[in-house]
Amino acid sequence: MSASETMANASALSMRWAALSEAGKVVCMLAGQDAEPDDKRARNFPALIRDAEPWRRDLAKDGCADLAAIMEPGISALLAINARGADCTDAASALWSEYTAARASILDLLPPSGEMGPRRSA
Repeated sequence: MSASETMANASALSMRWAALSEAGKVVCMLAGQDAEPDDKRARNFPALIRDAEPWRRDLAKDGCADLAAIMEPGISALLAINARGADCTDAASALWSEYTAARASILDLLPPSGEMGPRRSA
């Protein structure tokens, strides 16, 4: 894979991750949950996974695609329920649980890092 393809893939993953994070905030709100505290690993995920081994990047890309496939119809359904004035809290809570579990699995793909951040090599 060329350097430009790698950068394009990293950019696409970064945008997808940002969209999933925003979708998660919407689901969290609809579930009636308190907003999560800022998570440094989640915030820096695109930059950290970009420097990871190719197998980690590939799994992260696939994991984000799978999570998006769950979130898109789920949020559409929640918003439709909410627009009708019905209570969507239970359904949103179920989707929130799925989202947080999937996000945690994706974050587990990050390479281990010490106190000084991820391992870098020249």
